Amino acid sequence: MLFIANWKMKIDVATTIALTDALSQKVRTLPEDAEIVLCPSYLGLMVVSARLKGSGVKLGAQDCFWEGQGAFTGEVSPDDLRMQGCKFVILGHSERRQYLAETNEQIHRKLQAALRAGLTPVLCIGEDYQQRANNQKDYVLIKQLQEALQGIALGQEDRLVVAYEPVWAISTGGVGIEATPDEVQYASEVIRHIIIDLFGAASLKQNVQIVYGGSVNPNNVKAFTALPAMSGVLVGGASLKAEEFIKLIRAALDK
Repeated sequence: MLFIANWKMKIDVATTIALTDALSQKVRTLPEDAEIVLCPSYLGLMVVSARLKGSGVKLGAQDCFWEGQGAFTGEVSPDDLRMQGCKFVILGHSERRQYLAETNEQIHRKLQAALRAGLTPVLCIGEDYQQRANNQKDYVLIKQLQEALQGIALGQEDRLVVAYEPVWAISTGGVGIEATPDEVQYASEVIRHIIIDLFGAASLKQNVQIVYGGSVNPNNVKAFTALPAMSGVLVGGASLKAEEFIKLIRAALDK
């Protein structure tokens, strides 16, 4: 099962180092089927990469650009991320869509570049509260998926993670409503059908994982990871304390 920690811009580099060290010690007691990915800020990538060596924990980035190099001030190359030890990269997060006006076309180009660089994209999709209230959930999920993935070719070794992230249920954009397992299960079925349409059933099984990311915590995580289509979670606030993150992982893996 996949556990992706998105530390956003919540902690500084010193705190990032301390948190990484604490987690590196604690993950040794976890079952082998826990695949853990830490996504610090860009400034934390190099120090986290060095500290994760030999731990089994994987490194991810919070975004990348759609070119490998060039005159793109302020951007970060997916090739550079790979060289720093990254295996994963989060793309299309709702905060980037909201605050930086990222479009599906830009996310599509970033996803292509990430795959070319040998990274596993974690493609975030999800509807906001107004779209939910207007019964546009299916439309939003289908549009975001199709426009991000149309024309993408998944090779035999490629891996894609799709994170269902209802904006109304996450801490930064939420409206105090928690998603129910039934709602998340429904969304996962929509995602599965679109992935099958785009890549085929075999590719869904071999190359694609669906995870949930909506204010997941140790108390509710099992309700989501127990769903048939779910392969893990994308965790925000609950990953910022080592004890809580480990507790969440244990809760999800509890048989």
